[in-house]
Amino acid sequence: MGSTKRIPTRNSSNPTLTAVPGLAVGHASDQEAATGCTVILGPFRAAVDVRGLASGTRQLDSLAANHLADRVDALLLTGGSAYGLAAADGVAMWLEEQGRGFETDAGRIAIVPSAVIFDLGTGKSDVRPDAAMGRAACEAADRAPVAEGRVGVGTGASVGKAFGRPGAMPGGVGSFATELGGHVVAALVVVNAFGDVLDGRGEIIAGARDDEGEFIDTAAYIREQGTPPKFAGHPGTNTTLGVVASDCPLARSDLQTVARQAMNALVRRTSPANTQYDGDLVFACSTGPRAGEVSPAQLLRIGLCAEWALAQAIERAVLTR
Repeated sequence: MGSTKRIPTRNSSNPTLTAVPGLAVGHASDQEAATGCTVILGPFRAAVDVRGLASGTRQLDSLAANHLADRVDALLLTGGSAYGLAAADGVAMWLEEQGRGFETDAGRIAIVPSAVIFDLGTGKSDVRPDAAMGRAACEAADRAPVAEGRVGVGTGASVGKAFGRPGAMPGGVGSFATELGGHVVAALVVVNAFGDVLDGRGEIIAGARDDEGEFIDTAAYIREQGTPPKFAGHPGTNTTLGVVASDCPLARSDLQTVARQAMNALVRRTSPANTQYDGDLVFACSTGPRAGEVSPAQLLRIGLCAEWALAQAIERAVLTR
């Protein structure tokens, strides 16, 4: 039998999202309150694929292919549910002070698409990311390898909540990068899923557990037996947010395709995914200096690398401590 030649397992110099030229990542965390936020600084072209039925977002309209602003200045991933979107104010003000943003006659306007996870029941529900925390994340941003685990937006994340929080496990932030023909394709994710997290073989590596601490297989249990007796699912209280990025010269229409392709990783590695209990979405970004022509075959390869990188990042989000 022939052997399969794989792309490199991880970028050797920087195995995380900041391996992509032009990107910096910063976390701000409140460990006591179990919440935080993460900022990805650009600028870059971007698109988004929203599949979950309970997303909480801000300024996603700026990612439309026909939007006047052809680039965004940053992405914000934040805890605190809708309240946490206030952290975007701090990011925008910091960017304005740096002279960044879409230029107008009245000054520069920072473009900061943002998305939230629900972590209000994990720590202190009355403490949420705010403008000060958004600013702190910007001030902490650099191009060093991204810190993973329970940090930034992943500070209060959890997975496997079908049997309630006592049977859940910690989620968190994961990141992964690989090389592709002189370019980099990378991913960052915060996993705060209602369901379980699977490895590449389909085995549960984090998720809902019964009273004996054994995995219950959320999707199979609900499919075969209905909701558990201690079912604690509440629509809108879970979300997995992914970011895939590359320095490949991709237009926003191409990035929309990459975002859709990468979403397949979320569907394969969280089970169930894209439910009414989750606000799942994936951003796709390009820091290439200008959009170039990419053939359908090239775009497919980039999209598959983004999907693969996001799948590895999802695993790392629950295994890195």
